[in-house]
Amino acid sequence: MTKRIVSTDKAPKAIGPYSQAVVVGEMVYTSGQLGLDPETMELKETVQDQAHQACKNLIAVLEEAGSSINNVIKTTVFLADINDFVAVNEVYAQYFTEPFPARSAVQVGNLPKLAKVEIEVIAHTNN
Repeated sequence: MTKRIVSTDKAPKAIGPYSQAVVVGEMVYTSGQLGLDPETMELKETVQDQAHQACKNLIAVLEEAGSSINNVIKTTVFLADINDFVAVNEVYAQYFTEPFPARSAVQVGNLPKLAKVEIEVIAHTNN
């Protein structure tokens, strides 16, 4: 099975040796998205603003991959501080609706660029 690399200017450029997403068959695997503005490559300030931007970045990557936020089947939310769980969950609920994807949410030791939140997803394509 071949893989297709996904890249869009509507989401932040990769800040390391990785792709924004990879499509294999009908599955899309995204890299984690931070709350980086794709035009400035600057992090949004609050955890809520970072969560909104991370979701917007995911939407852009998913659309470029031929998918959508509605096709997400699994998410992983990485938090720099688990105490931000409720605030991020409120933002998350604005993007993911029933039937909800499966999800994991964990606190990590640190995130790239000292971000407060990072979100990655697995989705299926619209094919």
